[in-house]
Amino acid sequence: MKVQSYKNHIRFYPSHHFIYYPALIFFLSFSIYFAVTSPYHLIWSFIAIIFIFLFCLAYMLRQHYALILQNRIVKLELRYRYYTLTGTRFETIEYKFTDDQIFAFRFAPDTEFLPLIERALAENLSGDAIKKAIVNWKGDYNRV
Repeated sequence: MKVQSYKNHIRFYPSHHFIYYPALIFFLSFSIYFAVTSPYHLIWSFIAIIFIFLFCLAYMLRQHYALILQNRIVKLELRYRYYTLTGTRFETIEYKFTDDQIFAFRFAPDTEFLPLIERALAENLSGDAIKKAIVNWKGDYNRV
């Protein structure tokens, strides 16, 4: 498996990104084309609206279910790591961070985790800045 870093940590789901969406876009394009050129404008317009609705629904549901669950798991993992390393609860300072910042901490190894938290508190680093500050990237190979 390829070593994960800032530049390659985004992950694609091939059947969804490279089959379902292209097919949906293909059918949507043809239904829009026929809605404009066909004498049956109303029927093809209705079909195009259905494809637009399916496209939006599929995108929202895919993101919604996987990311909400994953966000909860990442927060639990970080709370556990923080407690293991410090003996104190992460919840005492967790409210000072945005979700983007909290999720960026997961890529930091234990040796960089606590100093990075302190630096993020002191300098109010964004999630992207936190990711870029990580020297020895700890890959998250199970990201949905």
